[in-house]
Amino acid sequence: MKILVTGGAGYIGSHTLIELYAAGHTAVVVDNLYNSSKESLRRVAHIVGVDEIPFYEADIRDKNKLESVFSDHQFDCCIHFAGLKAVGESVAKPLEYYENNMNGTFVLLDAMRRHGCKNIIFSSSATVYGDPAEIPITEECPKGHCTNPYGQTKSMLEEVLKDVQTADTEWNVVLLRYFNPIGAHSSGTIGENPNGIPNNLMPYITQVAIGKRKELGIFGNDYDTPDGTGVRDYIHVVDLAKAHVCALKAISRKCGLGIYNIGTGHGYSVLDVVNAFIKVNGVNVPYKIQPRRPGDIATCYCNPAKAQAELGWKAQYGIEDMCRDSWNWQKNNPNGYQD
Repeated sequence: MKILVTGGAGYIGSHTLIELYAAGHTAVVVDNLYNSSKESLRRVAHIVGVDEIPFYEADIRDKNKLESVFSDHQFDCCIHFAGLKAVGESVAKPLEYYENNMNGTFVLLDAMRRHGCKNIIFSSSATVYGDPAEIPITEECPKGHCTNPYGQTKSMLEEVLKDVQTADTEWNVVLLRYFNPIGAHSSGTIGENPNGIPNNLMPYITQVAIGKRKELGIFGNDYDTPDGTGVRDYIHVVDLAKAHVCALKAISRKCGLGIYNIGTGHGYSVLDVVNAFIKVNGVNVPYKIQPRRPGDIATCYCNPAKAQAELGWKAQYGIEDMCRDSWNWQKNNPNGYQD
């Protein structure tokens, strides 16, 4: 298949490109480089053995630029990663998150419809469950009140996509509800490369370990969890990337609407991750307990059985693999893609 990958220069997008090419697909990337780097695409091209990954530097909210992309290519499917994604930032900047994530997707869907590309894999999130009604979370778990604007945009866009598919059954929509991706490609040449202060746990850990940051802030140690810190379902980014390739099989068989949790099914606390990182890599990670962060919940991990049964996908990597590969990326690229 020929795949349009929005946000393809980002962390999850770049790893997904590798798995798409490995499975025999081709891709075209649209990315505005707000929180990503064109260098990642150069490195992906080297890994997969092509001269370059076709790339348009464009914001998907720009109708004219998106029109030119669709005029240049006939796509079989879109994998839609593009969007703002930091929970804490979304609480501070709700208008920016709603405008960017919602409007960008509206413009994209309109362009897809007009050009006859009615297949989409949407980058959703476990945040749509809010404070979940059950643990482990299955796809039948009711969507809760999202505790932050980022999660709200994902939840609302899921409903938009469901409505689009209901109105026109030619559409095939796969909603992948990610849990917490960490790790990096085993080559150590691509990985998570946030601009400015990291909003996610693992890049903050690795930046402390490499000496860029003084210490890790752990937000809350008084949750109702075994050690008081938040518990999450951390998944290796390569496993997550492979889930998108498996989701293309559902698109091929004209699935209509498919909803899948993409996680390991195992919960790790923040301190579990910190201690695993120290153990595997032999480096110190000083940390300080800080007040809880607005919008966070205590525990969130999934039952991924549906993805295994219907997509043939299952996570292969454990927490030590995630910690090892994250550090391999950071120590080889102390300044990320700026090196």
